[in-house]
Amino acid sequence: MTAVLDRSKLLFETPEWDFSMLDRVYEACEDIALKDLKLDVYPNQIEIIASEQMLDAYSSHGLPLMYSHWSFGKHFARDEVMYRKGYQGLAYEIVINSSPCISYLMEENTAMMQTLVIAHAAFGHNHFFKNNYLFRQWTDAESILEYLAFAKAYLTRCEERYGYDAVEVTLDAAHALMDQGVFRYRRPPRPTRAQMDEKRRKRVAYDEESVNEIWRTLPGGGAKRAAIEEDDDAFVKAQLKLPEENILYFLEKHAPGLRPWQREVLRIVRTLAQYFYPQRQTKNMNEGCATFVHHHIMNALYDKGQINEGAMLEFMTSHTAVVFQPGYDDRRYYGMNPYALGFNMMSDIRRMSSEPTEEDRIWFPEIAGKGDWRDVLKDAWTNYRDESFIMQYLSPKVMRDMRLFALKDHESAEAYTVAGIHDESGYRKVRAALAAQYDLSAREPDLQVTAANLQGDRKLTLTQFVRSGVKLSASGQDDVMRHVRHLWGYDVELKEVTA
Repeated sequence: MTAVLDRSKLLFETPEWDFSMLDRVYEACEDIALKDLKLDVYPNQIEIIASEQMLDAYSSHGLPLMYSHWSFGKHFARDEVMYRKGYQGLAYEIVINSSPCISYLMEENTAMMQTLVIAHAAFGHNHFFKNNYLFRQWTDAESILEYLAFAKAYLTRCEERYGYDAVEVTLDAAHALMDQGVFRYRRPPRPTRAQMDEKRRKRVAYDEESVNEIWRTLPGGGAKRAAIEEDDDAFVKAQLKLPEENILYFLEKHAPGLRPWQREVLRIVRTLAQYFYPQRQTKNMNEGCATFVHHHIMNALYDKGQINEGAMLEFMTSHTAVVFQPGYDDRRYYGMNPYALGFNMMSDIRRMSSEPTEEDRIWFPEIAGKGDWRDVLKDAWTNYRDESFIMQYLSPKVMRDMRLFALKDHESAEAYTVAGIHDESGYRKVRAALAAQYDLSAREPDLQVTAANLQGDRKLTLTQFVRSGVKLSASGQDDVMRHVRHLWGYDVELKEVTA
């Protein structure tokens, strides 16, 4: 017998697409995502944009309604030249962590590619954004679009009132300190409207008092100043909540010379830095989730007869390129491909849940043979970040398939040492070493405000805690100190402590 293709079921037959076809594709993907995979997503908003608009989105971190800054124009000019000369391509889509979840699709995409990126972004990334604990705790998808509109309008008013150059200088300093402008271990404060009004009133009062030097000439003024300077250091630190890891937050609240509009600029920049912080911790999981979802949906569409063999071959070509992992000795190697590692691990979780081996039962007794791989994956997508996900779920099979091994590189040694191979102890070493590469606290310099004299010489003390040799480079240290001095307005010293 010969199978006959029912063309009436096909979503499309040619690479060309129109908006009615996109509606059919979206509904078909949604049916599989919600009823089969049982994903939980924000409402979707699909936008079709041209290549120049995609380049513009690149330059402004992919955010709509972004405020203006010279660095965005620089990135746009560079990417445009590279794209026009054929040295780099463009993303097929960009997705925004917001509600509604906005997915930008390239108008140059084929019908198959539009289907793939709808499955990838509108359902894979969307589900991850809505459900992962880091995004739920640290970002507010409901308000980010409104906040971006406020930030853009506010900075435009500042430029008109205080001058373009003044705003640019403050933004330059704030952007340079974005990596030191996030709360890593505690939730960012979210004050109520009444609390914000009270803080604003106190800030104005403080600004007035800080420039009033008349009290120094009054009787008893010198004694009062001496008493202040002799305040218990522990009490001062408690009042300022030191040490403080979020340098931008500290400068916003306590820098003596900043004007109210400058403090608001720092707040805008650190809010955006905090918005992106969960994405930096979940790149592997986020892309792995979206890739796994689009792979499942595209295969389901083919099984249901909604896309034909030609579309499936085009999909397989694109998907294979996305999850390709060059070897360490390949000229194309640039590190671990998050699409490859995430997709391989999630596919392996599905395998272990349905068809476990004896090795799987030993290493993963809690999920081996569980049966419903959807629940296992959704639990992982919800409760883990890259580091913990790898430590929990990276299996010996994936390590063998990807030919992973661990190297030890000690600065005093003349050569590398192979620390982990494909045996029981080696698997654990490889897993631990790979997980450590995704631990931001171990890879990024630890810089904190540890002291500030607000009543005397107003000297600010930063302390760099060096762990495993991780610290600012010489040029990075100079840049950080220059920008902190500019925002603080007084002397700043940097101490170094080996932790």
